[in-house]
Amino acid sequence: MSSSTAPSPDGSAPSSDSAAQSSGGTAPEAHGPSGDPCAGPDRALWSVDEHLDDILAAVAPLEPIELQLPDAQGCVLVEDVTVPVALPPFDNSSMDGYAVRVADVAGASEEFPAVLTVIGDVAAGAGGLPEVGPGQAARIMTGAPLPPGAEAVVPVEWTDGGTGGGAAGGMRPASAAPEGAGGEVRVHRPADDRAHVRARGSDVQAGELALTAGTVLGPPQIGLLAAIGRGTVRVRPRPRVVVISTGSELTQPGEPLADGQIYDSNSFALAAAARDAGALAYRVPAVADDAESLRAAIEDQLIRADLIVTTGGVSVGAYDVVKEALTADGEVDFRKLAMQPGKPQGFGMIGPEHTPLLALPGNPVSSYVSFELFVRPAIRALMGLADQGDLHRPRVRAILKADRALTSPAGRRQFLRGTYDAESGTVTPVGGAGSHLIAALAHADALLVVPEEATGVEPGTEVEVVLIG
Repeated sequence: MSSSTAPSPDGSAPSSDSAAQSSGGTAPEAHGPSGDPCAGPDRALWSVDEHLDDILAAVAPLEPIELQLPDAQGCVLVEDVTVPVALPPFDNSSMDGYAVRVADVAGASEEFPAVLTVIGDVAAGAGGLPEVGPGQAARIMTGAPLPPGAEAVVPVEWTDGGTGGGAAGGMRPASAAPEGAGGEVRVHRPADDRAHVRARGSDVQAGELALTAGTVLGPPQIGLLAAIGRGTVRVRPRPRVVVISTGSELTQPGEPLADGQIYDSNSFALAAAARDAGALAYRVPAVADDAESLRAAIEDQLIRADLIVTTGGVSVGAYDVVKEALTADGEVDFRKLAMQPGKPQGFGMIGPEHTPLLALPGNPVSSYVSFELFVRPAIRALMGLADQGDLHRPRVRAILKADRALTSPAGRRQFLRGTYDAESGTVTPVGGAGSHLIAALAHADALLVVPEEATGVEPGTEVEVVLIG
C-alpha cells in the first residue's frame, strides 16, 4: 500500500485521498477524454464510465463447460433446460393418513365415524400398490403414490389411527406396530375428491421449460435440476480471481506488528468481495515493494487466474512497485480517474492468455470502492452476465440526511460511505471522506454519489445511491 503525498495534477492541495493516492501515468488520448490539448492538466483524466467501458470491452465471458451439479452452484447456465419427466411424476399424498374413497367417508363425524377396513400400508417409494375397494382404506405416508381405487387422503389426525379410541396424534412406527397396517380405522371427517393429493405434473409438466440460459444456479435451481434427473449441466464456470496486495509494511493478521507495520486488510476484503460477486477467490500474501518479486508473484498466479487484482503501488511514489513492474512491457495502462476516492487505477491484459489485470489503489476505502465500480462488473462479465442489472450493484435515489452540507472536489465524482434507509428513502453519510477510514466502511451499506459537476450537496437534496449491503 505504498503511497505518495504529491500534489494533485490540478495544482490544488491534496485531499486525504489524493494526498495518499496521487496518480502516476496518463491515459492515452485515443482512449481518454477528448478535448482541447491546451485545456490544462485535467485533460488526461479518464471518467469513471470511460474506465469501466474500457474494461468491459476487453473482458469476454469464460468458455462454457459441463459440470456436476454440486460444482455448478453459482455458475451461469448457458442452455435452456426442459423437463424430461413431470413433477411430481405420479399422484401422491401430501399427508400421513389413509387413502380412501370419497363416498365411504361422506357424512363422517365424531359421533358417527366411517369405519373402514385397512388393507395395508403404502410407503414412499412403494411398488405393487394395493387396490382400495368400497369400505376399505390403505394407510399412506407423505410422498407415497396414491393407490388405485383411492380418491382422497384423510390425515391421520382425522381418524382414531386404528386404535379404537379418540383422535390420533400420529402413527406409531411400522416396525414397532406392524398391526397398524391391518384392522379397522374410524374416520371422523369427510374428505373432498382429491383432498390432500398432489397431482402428477402439478409442479411442472414434461416438456416445459425448467430454466432458461443466463440463470445463475443457486440452491433452488440446483434442487430443480436434481429433481428432473439432471446430473450435469452446461455452464460458464465461476471466474478464478487472484488478489495480490503489495507493500513491505504489510503483516498478516495474527502475527505481531513491528515498528512501521500495519496488517494487510485489503487482500482479505477484496477476496471476500470477489467471492460475494460470484468468483472463486485466491488470496496471495502481501508482496514486498520489489518489482522483480511482484513480477514473479504475478507470473506464478497466471496459471490459475481468470482475473488478477492488485492493490497498492499505483501512485507516483518511489516504492510504488506495481507501476514499476507492469509498465515496462506496455500491457498495463496506468491512469488517473476523475473520481474520489480511487483516482489512480491500472488496467491491462497480461500473459500468454491475455488475462485481465486490474491494479487498484492501496488505501482500504479506495481499493474497495474501486472493486465495486470496476472489478465486480468485470467478474460478472466473465460469468456471462450481460444485463446491466446483473453486472452492477442496484442504484436508487434517496434524500440526503445530514447535519450539514457535503463538499466535493470540482470535476470529480465522489463516492461517500453511507447507510440507506429504504423505509424513509434517505441516506446518511458514515465517517468522513478519508480513504483510510475502514471502520466507517464496515458500518456502511451504500455509496453516496456526488456527480462531477457538483461541489456541494445540501441536506434534503436527492442523490444517487449505490447499494452495497
